[in-house]
Amino acid sequence: MRIVLEGVSAGYGERTVLRDVDLGIREGELLAVIGPNGAGKTTLLRVIAGVLRPRAGTVLLDGRPISECSPREVARLIGAVAQVPEASLDFTVEELVELGRLPHLRFPDRMADRDRIAVHRALELVGLAGLAGRRLSTLSGGERRKAFIAVALAREPEVLLLDEPMAHLDLKAQVELLSLFREWAGEGVTVVATSHDLNLAAAFPRLALLGGGRLLAHGAPEEVLTPGGIREAFGVEAAVSRDPHTGAVRIRYLPPPAPGGPQNSPLT
Repeated sequence: MRIVLEGVSAGYGERTVLRDVDLGIREGELLAVIGPNGAGKTTLLRVIAGVLRPRAGTVLLDGRPISECSPREVARLIGAVAQVPEASLDFTVEELVELGRLPHLRFPDRMADRDRIAVHRALELVGLAGLAGRRLSTLSGGERRKAFIAVALAREPEVLLLDEPMAHLDLKAQVELLSLFREWAGEGVTVVATSHDLNLAAAFPRLALLGGGRLLAHGAPEEVLTPGGIREAFGVEAAVSRDPHTGAVRIRYLPPPAPGGPQNSPLT
């Protein structure tokens, strides 16, 4: 599914968070949205998900304004995972993931074979098929995050929106999730994820950089992660290079120069 934001502004109460954002996201694209705290990353996801209505501008899903889509239709098309997902009850993993099928059911429908297949496939995709009967309270932080991602996948969405999906995960879990994102994008699912970690975001094929509620840059990592762009968005100096082993863009942050002394070495 192709997503287009045209002149989108959005906010909460009297506060405007996003200002005049124009952005196109292609079908099957893997996009990382980056920027400092308060830049509007989560707000951008909420607007795309139809949870927050823009104050100005339009969000188009395959050329159709999202305002013309019913909430049930949007829920079937878009799977979203919050930055700190929560469940009010201590479900088993399978029970939690079954909730992802609700947009496809109408009362008093029960889970059909196709729904159970979707649930089991979602569990397999995130590597939790063997933990289906475990309670959420017994899972590690990484396993819980994968369980909530499986809820979104069980909807069989065309778009997957993930708010800081790899925050507070260990390196192995981050690598596994990034690999899964690439697989899903390869199957035609549009994946949009926010990230605070610029070196992690550099592994995504395309980035969108927000700063002060505005879209400052978008494109390949080498086009977006420039010293000037990082300075404008984050207010810090950085050295940008290529990893000699992977060829990926690598960011090293530079501390402020010591008063009356030479520039300190980069922070790695």
